[in-house]
Amino acid sequence: MPAPNALPTCSVLLLSGGRGQRMGGRDKGLLEWRGQPLIAWLHELTRPLSDDLIISCNRNNDRYAPYADQLVTDQNQDFQGPLAGIRAGMSAARHEQMLVLPCDAPLVDRALIESLLSHAGSRPVVIRQGNYWQPLFCLLPTALKEDLERAWQSGERSPQRWFGRLEPVAIDCALDDPRLANLNTPEMLASTPSED
Repeated sequence: MPAPNALPTCSVLLLSGGRGQRMGGRDKGLLEWRGQPLIAWLHELTRPLSDDLIISCNRNNDRYAPYADQLVTDQNQDFQGPLAGIRAGMSAARHEQMLVLPCDAPLVDRALIESLLSHAGSRPVVIRQGNYWQPLFCLLPTALKEDLERAWQSGERSPQRWFGRLEPVAIDCALDDPRLANLNTPEMLASTPSED
C-alpha cells in the first residue's frame, strides 16, 4: 500500500440528491444518526482528503452548504437518479479523480477510501460485492466526463451499465461488509448500532 501522502489529490462527491422514497420523501442526507445528520459523517471522513468537496443535492441547499466547497444540482429537477448527480459532479470537479460516496453510508471508513484511491488511473475504480458492482462507491477519472455526457444524451441512466462498458477496476468487499450499509430506510437508521 502506498503511504497516505502518495494518494492522489481528488475531488469528493457526496450524493444527496435523491427523492428519499424509502424515507417517506425526507431528505436522507439530513436525517439524524448518532446525534448528527448523515451528511456530517461523510463530511468528517472526507474533508481531510480534498479541497474540493462537492455535494449533489436537489433541495435544502442552505443546510448542505456548510458541509461543502461546492453544491451541484441535477440539470432536471425530476430526480433522474444517481447518474444525474454524478454527471453534475463531474462537470464541477476540479481534480483529475473524483471520489463518489452516497450520503446514507456513514460506516464507510478511511481504509475503504484508501483502497479506492490507491488504484487511481484511467479507469473507474468501483467496489464489488460478489458479482454485484456498488457503483455509488467509486473513484472516477474526470477525463470520463465527455464519455458520461455522451451516454447520458443517448438515454443512459444506470451507473452500473455506464461503468460496465469501461472495464472498471474492482475493489472486492465481502457481501456482509458493514461499511457498505446504506441506512436508507427508517428501520435501518434505527437499528444500525454505533461502532464505539
